[in-house]
Amino acid sequence: MPELKFSRTVDFSPQQMLALVSDMTAYPKFLPNCSAMEVSQEEFSSTPGEPVFTCHARMHVQFGPVSQSYTSLVTIVLNDMSVHSEALDGPFSYLDSLWEFVPEGEGTLVKLSIDFEISNPLLAAVAEPAFADKQEEILDAFLAEAKRRYD
Repeated sequence: MPELKFSRTVDFSPQQMLALVSDMTAYPKFLPNCSAMEVSQEEFSSTPGEPVFTCHARMHVQFGPVSQSYTSLVTIVLNDMSVHSEALDGPFSYLDSLWEFVPEGEGTLVKLSIDFEISNPLLAAVAEPAFADKQEEILDAFLAEAKRRYD
C-alpha cells in the first residue's frame, strides 16, 4: 500500500497537539472504532537536549462484529514535536505512522503519514482501501477532540 499523507492547519499550539496525540489512554473516548487502549513498558530517556518517551500501546478496534488488536512501539520525541508508532504484531505486515506538529503562524501544521500493509492477502484486498479511507476520519476525530479540550 502506498504511504498516506495528511496535513491540516489548526489553531492550537504544537505542544497542545503533541499532548493530545500522546494521551493514548483517552483514545477510546473519541477515536472511532477504538474500543480499548492499554499502555505499558513506559520509559523516559534523555540524552543531552533530546528528551524521548517510549512505550508499548495495545489498541483494540471494533468494526461491527469484527474485533482486532495490535501492539505498537510508540516513540515521542519532545524536541521534534513528533510521535512515531510502529506495529509489533497484529494483522499488519507493517504499520508505521508519524505525527509531526510544526508551528505555523498562531497555530500548528499537523502532519500525519501512515505506511502499512495487511499481512493476509485476501483480507488486504478488502481491508486496505477501507483502512486508508478511515485515516481521514481518524484525523478529524483528533481535531474535534482538540477543539473540545482546548477551545
